[in-house]
Amino acid sequence: MPAEKSWPPWRNVDDDTLPAIGRPPVTRKQFLIKLAWVSIWMVYLAAPVGDLLDGGHTAVATVIGWVGLAGFIVTYLALVFRTKDQDHPRWLYGVLAAMAALSVLLSYGLGEAWLVLFVYTTVACGAVLPTRHAQWAIPACAAVLAGIGLHLDENRDLLPGLLIPTLLGGFAMVGVRQIVLTVRKLREARAAVAELAASEERLRLARDLHDLLGHSLSLITLKSELAGRMLPERPADAAAQVADIEKVSRQALVDVREAVSGYRRPQFAVELAGARVALATSGVEVVADAVELPEALSRDGEAALAWALKEAVTNVVRHADAGRCEIAVSVTVDGEVCLSVVDDGVGPAGGEGNGLAGLSERLVLADGRLETGPGARGGFALRAYVPLARISSPA
Repeated sequence: MPAEKSWPPWRNVDDDTLPAIGRPPVTRKQFLIKLAWVSIWMVYLAAPVGDLLDGGHTAVATVIGWVGLAGFIVTYLALVFRTKDQDHPRWLYGVLAAMAALSVLLSYGLGEAWLVLFVYTTVACGAVLPTRHAQWAIPACAAVLAGIGLHLDENRDLLPGLLIPTLLGGFAMVGVRQIVLTVRKLREARAAVAELAASEERLRLARDLHDLLGHSLSLITLKSELAGRMLPERPADAAAQVADIEKVSRQALVDVREAVSGYRRPQFAVELAGARVALATSGVEVVADAVELPEALSRDGEAALAWALKEAVTNVVRHADAGRCEIAVSVTVDGEVCLSVVDDGVGPAGGEGNGLAGLSERLVLADGRLETGPGARGGFALRAYVPLARISSPA
């Protein structure tokens, strides 16, 4: 399945399709979805647009109104799509001040229909300003709105309908911004924990290899020197030392294989937890109820299914463009454990890639097999089978 092109064109897409919350839009689809979501709230600008179309202003005032409204909308969208939340340069405050000035000038000069611009100004303040500054800027904008509204709205019926949305919209955006920042910090913390876990595992492997090989190599060196001294006067004793060297080296090889095998052998529960996180982060609904392997399954079979789950989820995240993914484990009548991963994405495109070919080879080594193809309701289905009664091979 071809990967979705990145958007904007100069951005690079990582392994997964990033969600909108807490991260900027990366793909063209995400950019358009966010733009459509933001554009929904532009419907409240119908009042100033209708005021300009009614023709109740002079030609100069109408032109100024259209230019000012266009500049206001462009500035608002630029601030809403801004993603550098940790950076607050001085020009940012200048842009917000310009938005507030446009709101004052257009509403004071063209009429009460333009008071709605203050709602967008407070939303922009809540979206980009630090909380300590936004909590003062939003009430200040509301106070300016109240002052101008008291001057323009003689019936006093429009002001309550705008003053409350101005305050609620601004402070609601402050809360949304805090949620986004929290989500980003959680992602960074999760990445740091994963890196620490990888470092700890590398340290464990290095420590195990040092403990295993240090003693064995020292013993091999000592016996080699001893065998060399026994030759040629004592060939029988030298041969005994050489036989001991062979035994020690074989045992060292077994120990190293066990250490490396334990380092590289994936665990199904760990891969399942990672799959849930990866799919949820990519905006894919995960259906994986009571997914457990039988206790009688061998370690080799568990490792093979763990690799299958990892490869299947990677394909869903990278290529499927799916909204739903079902993960299930069952035991067939033939005594096989079946891992099924089915998505509702765009379906398979082209032949199997290197990932599926390598996965098929891993399953064959565990006396298993791989089945892939379209799902029952479209999308792509991957099913991996391993025998339940297979005895794990020695390390």
